[in-house]
Amino acid sequence: MNSDPEKAVVLLSGGLDSAATLAIARSEGFECHTLSFKYGQRHGCEIEAARKVAASLGAAEHRVVDIDLGAFGGSALTDPAIEVPKNTPDLDHPSEIPATYVPARNTIFLSYALAWAEVLGAFDIFIGVNSTDYSGYPDCRAEFITSFEKTANLAAAAAVEGKGSYHIRTPIMDMTKGQIVETGAKLGVDFSLTHSCYDPDRQGRSCGRCDSCRLRLKGFAEAGLEDPIEYVTHNG
Repeated sequence: MNSDPEKAVVLLSGGLDSAATLAIARSEGFECHTLSFKYGQRHGCEIEAARKVAASLGAAEHRVVDIDLGAFGGSALTDPAIEVPKNTPDLDHPSEIPATYVPARNTIFLSYALAWAEVLGAFDIFIGVNSTDYSGYPDCRAEFITSFEKTANLAAAAAVEGKGSYHIRTPIMDMTKGQIVETGAKLGVDFSLTHSCYDPDRQGRSCGRCDSCRLRLKGFAEAGLEDPIEYVTHNG
């Protein structure tokens, strides 16, 4: 009888959401293969954070793939000419998709994850999307995940040949940021290794004013815990 753990591909950005997602996948007994991307983002802090988080949480393998979404621009995260929004007044209820949305990013990331999963013989892909405390990105919604899962099972040879069915796992989808922090802490996430800021300074310190920083700080406050990373300022 084969008692080897099932394999899973876990998308890992280096932020608290993906770190908590990896910890959950590990707690469910999966052998986790983590995947990060250099996609033309403004800084490399999150890539280094992802490497550290993967090692800390015992990933079986961690890969960083180079793609260039900056070639198309259209986002404050990939185009230095577009300013990263700070101190957004409607953080909890965004009225429009923010400038930090990267066109088709999660569609592309999940497609790469699907390709690797098929090679690994894995049928579970974890992604740390969240629809409760989020910045209004359309590719973080449950409707999108359901649609992609259907596409995966239509597109991949392993599914078509009946070897298994692909499942896109979103364990933090309905959690608040506070619940994500609490869950990660209980499962051993070292949040000092993570990085969430869209616009860190040259020393890698988080700005404390972008949407991602403010949502992160809100989560730690709700959880009654202190965020261990360094901020330039707390304006949250």
